[in-house]
Formats: sequence, structure tokens, C-alpha cells
Amino acid sequence: MSKDLVLLTVEDQIALITLNAPEVLNALSTEMVRQLSVAVSRAQRDETVRCLLINAAGRGFCAGANLQARGQGDEATPPGTALETHYAPLMNKLKNLPFPVVTAVNGPAAGVGMSLALSGDIVVAADSAYFLQAFAKIGLIPDGGATWYLPRLIGWGRAMELSMLAERLPASEALDWGLINRVVPEAELQTEAQAMARRLATGPKSLGLIRKAYWASWENDFNKQMQLEADLQTEAHASADNREGVAAFLEKRAPQFTGR
Repeated sequence: MSKDLVLLTVEDQIALITLNAPEVLNALSTEMVRQLSVAVSRAQRDETVRCLLINAAGRGFCAGANLQARGQGDEATPPGTALETHYAPLMNKLKNLPFPVVTAVNGPAAGVGMSLALSGDIVVAADSAYFLQAFAKIGLIPDGGATWYLPRLIGWGRAMELSMLAERLPASEALDWGLINRVVPEAELQTEAQAMARRLATGPKSLGLIRKAYWASWENDFNKQMQLEADLQTEAHASADNREGVAAFLEKRAPQFTGR
């Protein structure tokens, strides 16, 4: 029986996905990516889920691709092919989720593991965490969407610096650069990430629509984005959560959103 390399639990409207290969700092094999993709799909199909939280067991978030397994079984697949068949579908699946995503980053988030960490709408990192585009050290290029994420998040110069010099970026500096959202003491990481996920999970349906609008903004021109805003605003306005939010505002009380 194969090991559960990815764990999924659902509680209090939060789907918690845990990378579960701590002995290799959660380095991703194709089997682990497959299990991760299955877990994301299960979370998406669960109608009770209103937020996804991704964290990792052990001392690191994800050390990138599992180079130790390369050349064995499915790992004999060339990296470019694996990107097409495993990684790209996973990253697109995360991008298209209808609810917010939080990532809790402990220790290293390296290579494609950094791309996975940055897939969060809110990235919470331990003060001991660091980010590393390690590809140049082994003669490869950034992947997992890194060449798309990085120049948009931190600008061309910093993206090139991270990718070509392959130097560690400490969590505190990543925060200063605007790459991540929060840095907390390592001992408080899981508590803070859970609290963030809980806050989003009890938010309105419009959080998913906000997510959709911002993702689309990278590709739309101004007029298309204005039209998308109008379409999504119409959908948000028709929601029960909008009615509840307005009523709560007028009644001077906290809203009780249901995600509908």
C-alpha cells in the first residue's frame, strides 16, 4: 500500500492539505503531485469548504522536485513532460478554485515548492522560512509558474536576481519585497495560518469572486476588466451574503455570512 504523501482533512469549512514527506523536506515526486491534485479536487467538490489551507509536515514546506527519485519509475519522465502532465494541471486547478487559498510556509520553500507556496492568496511564513529559486544551481529554469508569478509580484529586476543568482530570500525580506503577506514566529505559524483560514472561511461568497477578478486582471485589457467587474458585481449583488452584509451594516451588528 502506497504511503499517503498528502493528507486532507475538512473541518469548520476549511480544507487542510498537508504535504507529508518530511523525510525529504516534502520534495515533490510525480506521485506526490498526483496525490496533491486529487486532494485539491476533493476539496473543490466538497460543498462545505470555503477556504483551502496548505501546510507541510516536518522542518520544511517543500524542497522542490525530488531529485533523489529521478530516474526511477515515473520519475524517469523528462522534467518538461512532467510539467505538462502533472504540475501545470495542479497549478491551474489551484488558480481556478472558487474559494480563498492560504499557504503556511515553514523552513525552505525551494524550486517548484516556492511556486506552490506562492499559489496562496494569503501567504503566511514562519520567521525561519526562506524562499529559493534553486534551478540555476542544477542547470534548469524556474517552473511551476515561477516565471509568471515573480515579475508580477516583485518586478523584473528582483525576479531575475532570484532566478539567476539562486540565493536564499529570508521570509523577512520576502515580506519587504511584497512577495508574501505575513511573517510570524515559527511556533505560532500553524495557529496564525489557521486563524487566517478561519477568517476567510467565514467571509462572504464574494471572496471567491474577488479571487476570480484579480486572476483575470493579468490578461484582460481595461475595458474587459471593467466588464468582468460588472458581471461579477451582478453575481455578488444577487447573493444572500450581500443581503446579510447590508442588513448587518444597517443594524450595526457583525454579519453572519454563509458563502451563498
